[in-house]
Amino acid sequence: MSGSDRDSRPKRPSDDAAADDPWAKWRKPDAPAAGAEPKEEFRRDATVNPEKRPKTKSFEAAPVRAERVEAPLEVSEEAPALPEGTLGVRRSATPSPRAINKKPLRGGSSLRKPSAPKAAPVEPAAPAEWSVKADRPERAAKPAPVVRPPVVRDGPPPEGVRLSKVMSERGMCSRREADLWIERGWVFVDGERVSELGSRIDPNAEVAISKEAKFDQAKQVTVLLNKPVGYVSGQPEPGFTPAITLITLENQVKQSGDPEFKPWMLRSLAPSGRLDIDSTGLLVLTQDGRVAKKLIGDDSQVEKEYLVRVAGEMIKGGLDLLNHGLELDGQALKPARVKQLNEDQLHFILKEGKKRQIRRMCELVGLRVIGLKRVRIGRVKLGELEVGQWRFLRADEAF
Repeated sequence: MSGSDRDSRPKRPSDDAAADDPWAKWRKPDAPAAGAEPKEEFRRDATVNPEKRPKTKSFEAAPVRAERVEAPLEVSEEAPALPEGTLGVRRSATPSPRAINKKPLRGGSSLRKPSAPKAAPVEPAAPAEWSVKADRPERAAKPAPVVRPPVVRDGPPPEGVRLSKVMSERGMCSRREADLWIERGWVFVDGERVSELGSRIDPNAEVAISKEAKFDQAKQVTVLLNKPVGYVSGQPEPGFTPAITLITLENQVKQSGDPEFKPWMLRSLAPSGRLDIDSTGLLVLTQDGRVAKKLIGDDSQVEKEYLVRVAGEMIKGGLDLLNHGLELDGQALKPARVKQLNEDQLHFILKEGKKRQIRRMCELVGLRVIGLKRVRIGRVKLGELEVGQWRFLRADEAF
């Protein structure tokens, strides 16, 4: 076979190329017979290839130009039959109609006619007697609030004093405890049981409590704590620790006749008197309203004794001002007893306890407090109680 014959025969794609492109044999079919005219190839391509035809908006195929379909197409028998539905360039001349709801391929144009928008369904008109309020009462407008006039009581004001106030003033209990006992029927006025809250009585009437009230009051505990520096006595701010967390079995100093410590004893246990975070010494925590009223009531006359270490130079006449003559927050302070123990230590006895009172008093006379310790409240002393330890108030002790 001569070299010219090899050159004239069309080359088949290699197996490697066919493996890389599975559609290669459909894109490059064998050449037709030698007698075929190239124009016929052009006509076949123009007839079969839908890309060469003008696009229309109808479902039918576009008509082929007359000059290209005069003679019937002659396709070589050697040319392989083209499969339908493949992704090759030779597609069927008539495209298959798409489903109505199917979207066209991205980047192509749709042969589907634009559909007219569907009319919204018309609902039957509601009867005239229907209304929004009757059909949906939850959406009905809310009635305007009724403004009631203030109640005006005719006649003179009620006579007498509230029973709870009388009991609190006589030191029987706190007003909160009195209301609780009255509600439970544990209070008697002139021998008659009173169980209605808000009852008013003659301030000179005889008031007594039942055995149940006395037993309930006997269960209330009062503890004495030697508070360290760094603990707050009342409700703490974020980052601070309340002193009540030190009331544990490990920190207790046991005495003869003390009750057994139980967790319920911490319920309603509140400090009676303020002691700053920078101060140490005696702090009283109690469940008994009588103790709290006696220590921190407005008319309390219980003394508090302090040892104060100071720095700085006192102004002339400063010691006399500390005893009496200063005011805080626009209010004159009650007389105090202050004496100087040595050049850097003072001794205070007060009958009131305003916020940071001793520190602010010392600042007014040119001194700065660097240490403060409370050693006595009323007739109860701190004694040998170590820092961080606590004990119960004994039955023979009173403030």
